[in-house]
Formats: sequence, structure tokens, C-alpha cells
Amino acid sequence: MNGRRLFSVPARRAAIAPFLWMLLFFLLPFGFVLKISLSQTVMAQPPYLPVFDPAEGIAALKAAIAALSPENFKLLASDHFYVLSYLRSVVVALISTSILLAVGYPIAYGMSRLPARWQPIAMILVIVPFWTSFLIRVYAWINILQHDGILNNVLMALHLVSAPVVWLSTDAAMYIGIVYSYLPFMILPLYATLAKMDPALLEASADLGGSRLTTFWLVTVPLSLPGIGAGALLCFIPIVGEFVIPDLLAGSTSPMIGQTLWLEFFTNRDWPVASAIAVVLLVLLLAPLLINERVQRRQLEELR
Repeated sequence: MNGRRLFSVPARRAAIAPFLWMLLFFLLPFGFVLKISLSQTVMAQPPYLPVFDPAEGIAALKAAIAALSPENFKLLASDHFYVLSYLRSVVVALISTSILLAVGYPIAYGMSRLPARWQPIAMILVIVPFWTSFLIRVYAWINILQHDGILNNVLMALHLVSAPVVWLSTDAAMYIGIVYSYLPFMILPLYATLAKMDPALLEASADLGGSRLTTFWLVTVPLSLPGIGAGALLCFIPIVGEFVIPDLLAGSTSPMIGQTLWLEFFTNRDWPVASAIAVVLLVLLLAPLLINERVQRRQLEELR
């Protein structure tokens, strides 16, 4: 038996594993959610109809499939409450991702310029917040931003304000919490890209008369675009569906789509509408992934 034949079977089995994982933990649950989104709400257990029961036979299964309806998706498109929730989520995610990039890029750039012995320490300092529960960190910001919290005490001690500022239940508090919570997700891919950059390219730009600013914009930034794209996706996608931070820090006056989904599922017990919200959210989040894939493919073609 030759080597190619010996290793072909294990290699094929290993290639099947990711597809099985996607099938069991993504496509199959998504199929359940999609089916519920096409159902109708009823006061029962489970709170929707029709319910597929293989024991009732093929005829009952065909009748259940015929009873499915896209009415919940029509409701999402016609009701301004849901449309505004989606729009607010996208806007908040775009603004938050822009702030994260503006804050995270200088930090990642500085980390990549540190001596080699200090870079692991800087990496640990970035990862340290993950050692604490996410919910505890958000609640800590409630104590910091409250009326008599640390932030107001510091601002008044420095005579920057004459009276305590209202931070909680505002968009400012929400953006502070989002930037703090997601900053490592922006820094780490940027640092990984910047640390691998060849210093000879920067030296070549300097030898050709390029200033530091010119070298940064024409050499460093283009070479770090993969890290920018990865960091933006890692932040933008979960921020769109964020629930905890907006609910605790921004209140519920203009909810994001994660809060709306929680409201429909747990308060209104309208599982079909909640499932439809989740399906539309997933479809919307496919757009940045497809855009990023197209950009990377174009960059590879240009390099060839």
C-alpha cells in the first residue's frame, strides 16, 4: 500500500468533521428556528403551530408543511418598531466598530513596536479582562457611571463639571461599555498582522524619501488591512446582536434588535416572531462576511 492511499482515508475523514460540526450545531438548529419562524403563535405548549410529529404519518407531515406561512416576516417588514430596531443595531455596531478601530489600532501598533521581551506582557494585559465574567464587568461599569460613581467624583474633583453628569441609561454609557468589552477583539487581530510586518519594507520607504506619515499611510495601513477586516468583523457581528450592554447601560427607550428578540421570546412568548427576528438578523450578518471575502479575494488576485 503506497503512502498516498494510506493517508487518503484518514484525510477524508478529517475533512468530513467540520461539515458534520456545521450540520449538527448550525444547520440543524437553524432549520428548527426557520420552521418556528414560519409557524403561528398559539397559547399552548409549545406556543406555536404546526408541530411536526413523525408518529402521525406522512399525511400529517404534509399538512403541517402546508400550514407554514411567511406572515411573521411580513410583520417585521411592515412594523416600524422592528425596522427601527434593526437600523439602530446596525448604526450602533458601525459607530462602535469605528471607535474600536480608532482606539485599538494605536494600541496594537504600539504593542508591535515594543521590544520582543515586552510584547508577551502587553498581550497578557490585553487578555486579562477575559479572566473576569463579562456580566460582572458590565455591572462594574454601572457602579462607575452612576450618579455618585467614580467617574463623576473624579470629574468634579478636577473641576471639569460643576454637577454630577447623567451617564446611565444613555447612549454614551452604552458605547463606553461596548468599547471596553470588545476592545481586545480589535487589538488582537491587528497586533497579529502588524507584528508580522517586514521591517525592511518600512526601511525601504524611508530610503526612498518617504516621511513617517507617508510610510504609515502607504505601507503600514495597506499591509494591516487583513487585521482591520478581521477585527471589524469580530466586533461588528456580535455588537449587532448585543443584548446585555444596551439593556443594562442604555435602557430600553430605543431598543436594539437583541433586546427586541428577548422581549418577544420571554415577555410576549411569541416564539414565531422571535425566530423570524433571529433569521433576518442572521441573513443581515452574512452581508459583511461576504463583503470581507470578496475584498480578500480581490487582494489575492492583485498580489498574483
